[in-house]
Amino acid sequence: MAKIYLNIILTLLFIAVIVMGIAVVNSNDRMYFASREVMKALENIEKRPAGAAVNPIVTQKIIKAANAEFFAPDAVQGGSLIRPVSADTGNLNYLINNDAYASEFYSLCNSPLAERNYAKPEIFQPMLAESWKISSDRKTYYIKLRPQIFWQSYIDPDSGKEVAQKPVTARDFKFFVDVVRNKDVNASALRVYYKDLDDIEVIDDLEMAVRWKTAKYGNLSSTLTMMPLPEHFYCSADGSFDGKKFNNDHKRNRMIVGCGAYRFVRWDKNSRLIFERNENYWGRNYGIMPPLKKLVYEFIQHPNTRFQALLAGKIGQSPLTPEQWTRKSQSEEFKKANLRKYRYLSSSYFYIGYNLKKPLFQDKKVRQALTMLVDRDRIIRDIYNNEAQTVIGPFAPNSAYYDNSIKPWPCDVEKAKKFLAEAGWKDTDNDGILEKDGKKFVFSILAVASHPIQEKMLPLIKENMAKAGVDMKIQTIEWSVYLQRLMSRDFEVCTLGWTSPIDPEPYQLWHSSQADIQGSSNHIGFKNKKADELIEKLQVTFDMDERIRLAREFQQLIHEEQPYTFLFAPYALNALSERYCNFRQFPLGAPSEIWYLPQQFITGD
Repeated sequence: MAKIYLNIILTLLFIAVIVMGIAVVNSNDRMYFASREVMKALENIEKRPAGAAVNPIVTQKIIKAANAEFFAPDAVQGGSLIRPVSADTGNLNYLINNDAYASEFYSLCNSPLAERNYAKPEIFQPMLAESWKISSDRKTYYIKLRPQIFWQSYIDPDSGKEVAQKPVTARDFKFFVDVVRNKDVNASALRVYYKDLDDIEVIDDLEMAVRWKTAKYGNLSSTLTMMPLPEHFYCSADGSFDGKKFNNDHKRNRMIVGCGAYRFVRWDKNSRLIFERNENYWGRNYGIMPPLKKLVYEFIQHPNTRFQALLAGKIGQSPLTPEQWTRKSQSEEFKKANLRKYRYLSSSYFYIGYNLKKPLFQDKKVRQALTMLVDRDRIIRDIYNNEAQTVIGPFAPNSAYYDNSIKPWPCDVEKAKKFLAEAGWKDTDNDGILEKDGKKFVFSILAVASHPIQEKMLPLIKENMAKAGVDMKIQTIEWSVYLQRLMSRDFEVCTLGWTSPIDPEPYQLWHSSQADIQGSSNHIGFKNKKADELIEKLQVTFDMDERIRLAREFQQLIHEEQPYTFLFAPYALNALSERYCNFRQFPLGAPSEIWYLPQQFITGD
């Protein structure tokens, strides 16, 4: 089911092809900013009374499925939803593919142990887990799975034979963790989240104990948002697993075998992905069967083409650019198309990242100066039509963790020149470009090909850089190549985005231990001893006031160091055909799995 409120996955994924304000992961309807009230509620969930370490002190036993109350009981069954994605993905194996679309597609076909409630995101509700108990020392989670949940049948890509559906068991969760922690598997982005996991004890087919080495605040989310992995699909006939083959098994990595609401049907490379409803979905018996029978993802790269497809009724829902939202949606053509507009401040933020392994960017005074050469107010006004907010750090700006007392570095060319001069950069030969120790201040910034926001934004930044004697060259490349360059650290400066989770977990992006791991999310190579100390304290702190204090101290440090030039958090701007019923907005957005079409719009899908 396409319910992607999975903090683990959201935290560690790049914002795919739509960097800088198109559609975040093509899942704009799934963003969330945690309020102070939500944080307090989550703190109450995590606080436990003292007791014997082996005795369970929290029991969750709600047999109904998460968010069932929001599905319309009289919804018409059938119909389809066609939505665009900006570019094709490399493969469909989200464990090894750090493209957020891969996670989107996998989540359509699978379910986690639990899911956050739409209306009260501080509450986890059961999905594959029927119930769970947490030990008093917060280290062990006893999980009981629902019975009668099955992996979908599939055609084996090697033999061509049909493999019948098989029960989902606790072993499939253990297999997931074993694969992620296998050093031969290219899953470094996910692996960091399970580094403190001791083991998963399979008690029987439907029961398991998830044991952590230490009690950390994020263990609850990391445990309950876990999804299984089909062991029978990835292991050889003798039961053996080959990590390198897992990476390079192109046939299997073009498929998804799941146990969720939809099943993978077909992937037409550079054209479309098709999913059909899993009629044997376990959620049917719990009131969460999605009404729509088919989901189609069309690869439409250019936003104007997407907009025209939306007006023509060829797609049912699409993100809008700021220009489309403020200007083009006022046209008679848009009004006649019977489209609903909806917006909210997304939990994503965008940034310019400096490769700190390059000598040019190792002086924080230089990085501060570069930030002061970026006119964020002008970009927001002229390019985003004021549909974005400036940010000063890596936490969601509407969350309790965000420190509003920290003021953004101003756009100040003269002050930037002063900082650069203090760092030893001067134009001694009067050619308009600064130099130091015989080297010119020249660098290249990676840009995504055919990206309209970057096409407008980067020349403005280049213009301001030149005023201070900095020569910024724009290198435009395709997204797949961009990701490869990023993973191999083959870049000087990048511009990307991240999604902020409900509770910040800075470890993956900012801890020094991740700085030298190829493929990790700390792709800029940031290392700072004080930052490490704050991150490690934050992980084991359960008191909310202390968590906020530590997070804000960390944010102040990052603001001073400026390893990123933090840009802005955009508003998620969307349009949806009015024909879709049961449209509802929650703190997490407008979930599409509850939508349905009236009978007159049901065709022979």
